[in-house]
Amino acid sequence: MFSNLPFSYMFVFTMMAGTLFSVSSSHWLGIWAGLEINLIGFLPLLVYQKSMAESESAVKYFVVQALGSSLLMFGSLSSYTLSFSWDINIMSSYYIFSIFVLFCGLCVKMGLFPFHFWLPSVMAGLPWISCLLLATWQKFAPIFLMSSLLDLNLVYWMILLISFMSAGSSLMGGVGGINQTQIRALLAYSSIGHLGWIVFSVMYSDWAMKAYLGIYVFISLCVFLSLWYMDLSNMKSLVKFNQKKALEMGIMIMLMSLGGLPPLLGFISKWLVVSVSMSGSLWGVLFLLILGSILSLFYYLSLFFSMFLSETSKSLLLFKKDLKLMLLINVIIMINIAGGALLVMSGVLMSF
Repeated sequence: MFSNLPFSYMFVFTMMAGTLFSVSSSHWLGIWAGLEINLIGFLPLLVYQKSMAESESAVKYFVVQALGSSLLMFGSLSSYTLSFSWDINIMSSYYIFSIFVLFCGLCVKMGLFPFHFWLPSVMAGLPWISCLLLATWQKFAPIFLMSSLLDLNLVYWMILLISFMSAGSSLMGGVGGINQTQIRALLAYSSIGHLGWIVFSVMYSDWAMKAYLGIYVFISLCVFLSLWYMDLSNMKSLVKFNQKKALEMGIMIMLMSLGGLPPLLGFISKWLVVSVSMSGSLWGVLFLLILGSILSLFYYLSLFFSMFLSETSKSLLLFKKDLKLMLLINVIIMINIAGGALLVMSGVLMSF
């Protein structure tokens, strides 16, 4: 991606440094500054090909991120007027308005329901590597900052708000992707659905959230890099028979793992969240999360069967022609099946 633009590595470093600075900061002024540094480094990466679609997506992303930064600054200023301190640990449940505004600002930045409207349209016009960064790295800082907000003294309305947003994100991620014909928009809705699971897990366990986020990033990395290698943009190009049939099968397995089909690796993350949330009383929210995941899995399976039932007479020959491609597919399949083996082993160990 960056071979023709060496200075892009500087922007990647700036983007990552801004995220790390924001997460490691102990007061809201430093958090806001880190997010702005991250935005400065990420925006040039969106327009490196200088196409009209990328420029449009970059403008949309800039406007949305400016709105989120404004909410963060407004919430931090309102907190400062009450406590005369920028420290995040001083805030408590008495600063209801400040916490609500800060929470909304973080939701806008990472595309959580009901502020998810910008993510599919932005990702639809971006190249694959920029989509990967937007779906993974750009969510790290808002998620961990939201976790720090939840470490404060929670009130009942805060739990209801988070439950509503997480359930809405899962359902919107499932419903929104059903009629999509573009792979980028479909993966954007999938990211919205997974974000609902991540935010829901934050209320119960930090390690479950980190495990879910790590598995999601790993699967997304494999999916986006494979799609970048194949240069696919819509559903028809996946269903169409071509010289990369073997890689298509591997991508479909990764997509089903991303949808949470047992016993693949993506199912492990959802199983962890369900396990840690069994002690709570939010059974309705958990049911909506599972329902949204089933809807996401529905359009992945529809895409898989459309491709599987297409012409496959020459697919075995293609495996024999490209040994490196066959090795890549085998590694992808084994990693996903390892998720089911991990689940079985954990069940056996817990029985002793």
